[in-house]
Amino acid sequence: MNTVKKIKMTPGEFLHQAKTLAHLPTLVEAISTRQVIQAKAKNLSLDVTPQELQQAADLFRNMNQLHSAEATFLWLEKYQLSLDEFEEFIHGNILSHKVADHLFSDQVEPYFYEHRIVYEQAIFYEIIFEDEDLALESFYAIEEKEVSFSDVAHQYTQDKESRRIGGYRGAVSRKDLKPEISAAVFASKPPTLLQPILTAQGSHLILVEEIILAQLTESLKVQILNNLFKEWIKEEAQSIEIDFDVDNYAQANPDSDMTLAVMSG
Repeated sequence: MNTVKKIKMTPGEFLHQAKTLAHLPTLVEAISTRQVIQAKAKNLSLDVTPQELQQAADLFRNMNQLHSAEATFLWLEKYQLSLDEFEEFIHGNILSHKVADHLFSDQVEPYFYEHRIVYEQAIFYEIIFEDEDLALESFYAIEEKEVSFSDVAHQYTQDKESRRIGGYRGAVSRKDLKPEISAAVFASKPPTLLQPILTAQGSHLILVEEIILAQLTESLKVQILNNLFKEWIKEEAQSIEIDFDVDNYAQANPDSDMTLAVMSG
C-alpha cells in the first residue's frame, strides 16, 4: 500500500531544484509571457466578466474530463492550486485569447493571402533510392507501363510501413518539403510522375496525385492567429528580465516553506 511522504522545501530550495533540473528557462518563459499579456490587457482596458470566467472554467473541466467535484479537487491537488488560484489561471487564459484577438484578428486574412503559397499541400507517393541509376531505370519502367509505381515501391522502399502503403506520403505542406522537391512537386500538373530528384538523402522518385490549393479554413485562421501572437510575445518578452529575489523573500518570511506530498511504496 502506498503511503504519503511529505517533504518541506523553502522557496530558495525550490528555485535551486528548478535550476539544477534545467526547468528554469521554461518557467521563466511562462512567467514572462504572462507578464506581457497582463500588461497589454491593462493597456487595452481588456477585462474578464464573471460569465466569461464561468464559461471558460466549465469548458476547461470538460476538456480535461473533470466531470465531478471530486475529479476537479484531485486535479487542483495535483497542481497545488487553491480555488482562487484556479480562477486566476482561467482568468489568465481568457486574457491571452482576448489580447490575441484584439491585436491580430484583423491581420489573419491579409497574412494568409500574402503567404498562401506556404499553406498549399500536395498528395503524392515517394520512393527514395540510394542508386541514382536504379531510380532513373525505375522511372522509365513506370513510364512505359512495364511496372506500376506500387510494384516498385514494394520492391525498393526500405521503410516497412511506407512499403506497405506503396510509398504514400499523404497531404504534405510545401514548407515541409526540401526546396528542390517542393519546387518540382508544386510546378507539376497532376497526376504525373516526376523524373528522379537528387538530394543528400538519395534519389527521389515521386508520383504526384493532387495539388491542394490553400483555403482559409477556421482551423487555419486559429493557427495563423496563434503564430502571430506567439511571435509578438517572443519579441515583447525579450525586454523582460526576471529577478528571483529569493533572499529578500526569505528574510521577510523566515518561516515560509513549501510542502510537497510524494507517494512512496
